Amino acid sequence: MTQQKQNGNLVAIITMFFLFAMISFVTNLAAPIGTIWGYKFEGNSVLGMMGNMMNFLAYLFMGIPAGNLLVKIGYKKTALWAMGIGAIGLAVQYLSSLVGGDVTMFTLNGEVDRGGVLTQIEIPVTLNYFIYLLGAFICGFCVCMLNTVVNPMLNLLGGGGNRGNQLIQTGGALNSLSGTLTPLFVGALIGSLTKATTMSAVAPLLWIAIGIFIASFIIISFVSIPEPHMHKGKDAKEKFEHTPWAFRHTTLGVIGIFIYVGIEIGVPGTLNFYLSDYEVSGLDKSTASSIAGAVVAIYWLLMLVGRSLSSIISSKVSTRAQLITVSAVAILLVLLAIFTPNDVRVSMPGYSAGNGFTMAEVPMSAMYLVLCGLCTSVMWGGIFNLAVEGLGKYTAQASGIFMMMVVGGGILPLVQSWISDVAGYMTSYWLIIGCLAYLLYYGLAGCKNVNKDIPVD
Repeated sequence: MTQQKQNGNLVAIITMFFLFAMISFVTNLAAPIGTIWGYKFEGNSVLGMMGNMMNFLAYLFMGIPAGNLLVKIGYKKTALWAMGIGAIGLAVQYLSSLVGGDVTMFTLNGEVDRGGVLTQIEIPVTLNYFIYLLGAFICGFCVCMLNTVVNPMLNLLGGGGNRGNQLIQTGGALNSLSGTLTPLFVGALIGSLTKATTMSAVAPLLWIAIGIFIASFIIISFVSIPEPHMHKGKDAKEKFEHTPWAFRHTTLGVIGIFIYVGIEIGVPGTLNFYLSDYEVSGLDKSTASSIAGAVVAIYWLLMLVGRSLSSIISSKVSTRAQLITVSAVAILLVLLAIFTPNDVRVSMPGYSAGNGFTMAEVPMSAMYLVLCGLCTSVMWGGIFNLAVEGLGKYTAQASGIFMMMVVGGGILPLVQSWISDVAGYMTSYWLIIGCLAYLLYYGLAGCKNVNKDIPVD
């Protein structure tokens, strides 16, 4: 009986690892796919990033309800619902390549540079674009629910303690690996962008993801998952005289999470648009999208490296010191990216369908922005740890609020895209500078708990 339970747990653990990777895959799919829509709409970055916005907007609506679902129906059923919703969301995104492309909902007036002459144009916004946005929004519900499930579920399956933490760290590594591969695969499948490029170009990735969700749904359905919180009696309910908002360092940390996710997505997201825009980046038209995907993939790979390094040094270097250091270094890197001339080039790994992996000459600014992945890798954990310090029984409530604030990954990149359309790609990174300055302030002073008089037991 014990052996059977261990085998069941092993299957569940492996499945959770796949789901951990799927969270990153679905999330990081939106920005590179957005280049398809951005190109279709005459290089409009805002319209291109709207899918990413819809994906993160779902967190605002689902963050707290997802936590409530865990309490009411448990981890297993919440995970099953999430996987079903994810499969539907991906299918709806694919549907946008089949229907609605010939139905114009409305037109936008804009300007394009044609041979140095600004020309007024009308941009038709078609029905299939809104079908895609609906699919992205549905996928947002999925990843929000999975984010709420996989961390505590892996901890439970590992029996808590060091083993539980080890499983979570392994899942996090797979999450980063998936984030590395996603823009690379999308760029390789898209190849050369044209106005005729549709979601069908990335159909293989969508169908593989749907298959993984369906397989995971079937596996989890037959696996027993521990649900200790479902068996607590009425006397186990705690009384809450205050809320997490009563703690200044938590409130500032909530803002920090909103800002951080915006930085994490905005830096590589805008970089992808910048490099894919061959007229600005100077890359070859036929390979710009592929090279952009490969370069951006390095950013996510460096996040994996950064998280691994942090896990090694965290026993000796405080969370606060790490947050202060990476915020300051990231500010320096972004400043270098902004002020480095576009014609200063550097060789970075690229990919094209015809030549495979090769070294590509890209603007040096791209290298500085990619290096930011080392810095952003440890920010989430740092902000979270500092913000919940001393919260006691209010920690669970704060976690739900933090999950809601992931919506920053949709809002801030959208604002950055608008700035890039108006003033240029590199100018838009001044928004990132401002956000990083806030995180530096939070590490220096904002993270201090000045509300120790509030009972938390």
